[in-house]
Amino acid sequence: MSDKTYSYLMTLIGVVCGYVIVRRLFFTDTFTLRNALVQGVLVGYGMALFTIEMIAKKKAVRINGWTTVYGCGLPGNNIFIHAALTRIFPGPVNVPQEAIYWRTNVDGAGDSLSGEKTYILHFPPGELPPCDAFWSLTMADTKECFVANPVNRYKVGNYSGLQKNLDGSVDIYIQNSPPPGHEINWLPSSEGNFKLWLRAYLPGKAILEGSYFVPSVLRVKDKNENTYEKRACLHFLFYRGCCMAPGDR
Repeated sequence: MSDKTYSYLMTLIGVVCGYVIVRRLFFTDTFTLRNALVQGVLVGYGMALFTIEMIAKKKAVRINGWTTVYGCGLPGNNIFIHAALTRIFPGPVNVPQEAIYWRTNVDGAGDSLSGEKTYILHFPPGELPPCDAFWSLTMADTKECFVANPVNRYKVGNYSGLQKNLDGSVDIYIQNSPPPGHEINWLPSSEGNFKLWLRAYLPGKAILEGSYFVPSVLRVKDKNENTYEKRACLHFLFYRGCCMAPGDR
């Protein structure tokens, strides 16, 4: 279920619950046993989803646009926490010592990730996800499905032979078309909006303690945007120079 569909479902449930509560308070003359059972199921279901959503928001940690949860898969988690974690991370999850997960659908500016734009995930020297097994970065569409691409590549990681920059940093290019000269560090994106998943297996101490942060996904501006921004800056400086008093310049 996509986030948009889930939002519509929550809105519909909220409307139904509100209707049931108002009708129960102000129209008691039509309140029968059958209506009570139906309305009880609807209100109970709605309140359960609301509770799950609130727990998910409380448990989620969002840094640099990435969302993660510490304590996934722990045996002591109750049924509501399990449901909340499933809301954040669809599919099976492991205990933290086995795997930690991050996900994002926005860039560093908070804009939705889109195949119409190009992005770079820049890891400074020595800042790749510390783990004793392996890590992987995966792209999926808004329905959490892989998207076909010309090179049949759906994830990259420490086993992909990523090329390092001269300073030891690593750039992963996330875009719809191959980046010239950087194909080995290319994670193909879909044509529409998409999500990114980062997984670290047998995570290191920094991850488990919460002191490691995944860097923001940086949008690469094209030449037209850069030209537009330069022109806007020149226009601003020209206007500022013309309008300010000589003594204020």
